[in-house]
Amino acid sequence: MPEQKTIGFLFIEGFADWEYGLLAASAVEWFGARAVSLTPDGKPVKGISGFRLVPDRSAGADENADLDAVAVIGSDQWFGKAPPDVAELLKSVASRGGVVGGICAGTLALARAGVFEKVRHTSNGRDWINRQEAGYAGDLNYQDVPHAVADGTVVSAPGSAPGTFALAFLKTLYPERASDLAQMRTLFSKEYAEAS
Repeated sequence: MPEQKTIGFLFIEGFADWEYGLLAASAVEWFGARAVSLTPDGKPVKGISGFRLVPDRSAGADENADLDAVAVIGSDQWFGKAPPDVAELLKSVASRGGVVGGICAGTLALARAGVFEKVRHTSNGRDWINRQEAGYAGDLNYQDVPHAVADGTVVSAPGSAPGTFALAFLKTLYPERASDLAQMRTLFSKEYAEAS
C-alpha cells in the first residue's frame, strides 16, 4: 500500500471558501491523502462566507515537518497592511522536495518567499501581482493564463481556477496516478461541456 501523503492547507482571516474544497476533498477521497488545516498562529479564522475554521495547528515550520505539500489559500488579507509571514514554512516544504501551491492572493505568499524565482507561475493577472509585489523574484516567469500552472514542485492559480488548481496540485503530488487524474479531469470538464 502506498505511503499516505500529508497536505497542509494554510488559511488566514477572510479566506476564499471556494478555493480549497475540490483539492482537499479530492486529495482525501480519491488519493488517500491526509489534509491538515493551518493558520499562522494556530487560532481560528473566518472565511468570506463567515464560516469559522478551527485549525489543526499553526503554520510554524517545525510543527509541520511531516508535510509533503502545502496549499496557500487566498484572502484579501494577503495584500493587506500586515500580511502573515509564512516564508519559513514554504521554504521548509520546498527544501525537502514537497509541493508548494498558492491560489489567488495566496500566490503573494509564494512570491514573497522567493518560491517563484525560477519557475513559471500565474496569479490573478500580471498587473495585479505586480501591483501587490512589484519586482518580486521571478516576475519574468509569469504566465498570463486563466488556469493553474505547475512547474517542478510549484503550483499556482488565479482565484477563478480552483478546478485546475486541484488537478495540477494532485498531478504534481501524485505523478504516478495519471489514470485517476484523467478520470478526475473528465469529471470536472463535463460540468462545463454540458452547461448552457
